[in-house]
Amino acid sequence: MDLREIVEKYLGLAGAYGKPVPLGGFGLRRQDTERLFSAFDEDYHISRFFHFSYSSGESYQINGFPHT
Repeated sequence: MDLREIVEKYLGLAGAYGKPVPLGGFGLRRQDTERLFSAFDEDYHISRFFHFSYSSGESYQINGFPHT
């Protein structure tokens, strides 16, 4: 999944920018979700745009920090 696909998937789930979406909603296995979002955050600093947070729901480790 490339960055464009992630953004398109996000918009499909959220309906608009700025709305929270669970990481599990992207439909990837846990390991793939953690690896993909960690890599994009390291390469493109996507956490400036994807505001990761930790709340109720399935937890994922993105760059060593828990996020939902």
